[in-house]
Amino acid sequence: MSDPVDFVAQLKDLSKLAQFNNWMGVEIVAASPGDVELRLPWREELGQYSGFLHAGVIGALLDTACGFAVYTMVGMVLTSQYSVKCLRPAVAQTFVVKGRVLKPGRQQIFAQAELTSLDQPGKLLAVGDALLVPVGT
Repeated sequence: MSDPVDFVAQLKDLSKLAQFNNWMGVEIVAASPGDVELRLPWREELGQYSGFLHAGVIGALLDTACGFAVYTMVGMVLTSQYSVKCLRPAVAQTFVVKGRVLKPGRQQIFAQAELTSLDQPGKLLAVGDALLVPVGT
């Protein structure tokens, strides 16, 4: 019997290689095949002029969650395209983003992610989807 794969540890190692993720402060909370949960504590430098989480950071979080969810199934990938829909101003002490694979494939993988907050988990702040492609290592 083989040992279960520790996707959280793998994703933490992978995330350390991305200086942008380190700067943002992305935390990997949970991961299983096709699913991830990330958290991001609020910091002022992540905000835009009105004090909300910057849409660029929101896009980065959604893209990262999609990429990490796909990584748990196929390994290294690149995002070919992604979309972001900001549903309301993103305000929270801790942001939660959940990513999941919608449809895996050999040449392209479809994933989606949702951004909420730790204190109001059912209240969607933003949603997004991504088309990712596997890359050789």
